[in-house]
Amino acid sequence: MLNFYEDVAIGSRIDLGSWRFTSEDIIRFARQFDPQRFHLSEEGAAQTPFGRLCASGWHTACIYMKLTVARRDEAEKAARAGGTTLARLGGSPGFKDLRWIKPVYANDVIAYSTTIVDKRLSASMPEWGILSFLNDGVNQSGDKVFEFKGTVFVERRDKGA
Repeated sequence: MLNFYEDVAIGSRIDLGSWRFTSEDIIRFARQFDPQRFHLSEEGAAQTPFGRLCASGWHTACIYMKLTVARRDEAEKAARAGGTTLARLGGSPGFKDLRWIKPVYANDVIAYSTTIVDKRLSASMPEWGILSFLNDGVNQSGDKVFEFKGTVFVERRDKGA
């Protein structure tokens, strides 16, 4: 997944996996976190511009995070098995430009990925670099349905020397 700051190349893309949004999962998420009618039932959704049951945008974002963490866990396990370690990740100073471009309907399969678009050294913490990403989700028809720009701190190998 991510190695040390010095090893990361702008333009690198990481495929995070895909997720099928079932009716049951969409409704379960909506009941708990986003109880709008187009997320709660086909009947309710039919009365809206969406026309049919669709996932909450927050649901699509949560699945992005779930797959990101799972991919990182897999990479750490593989690194340990190979006798190496991955760079530590720090927190994220934030994200911007979150967009839900197209609805995610029941049974859509969304493939998520992240692409490194920029990197810079941290001015306040010299042992860290900051990576900027474009994160997205694309449905089974090839349509982008979700995207946002994010940042994360990543450990530097030379610790700012």
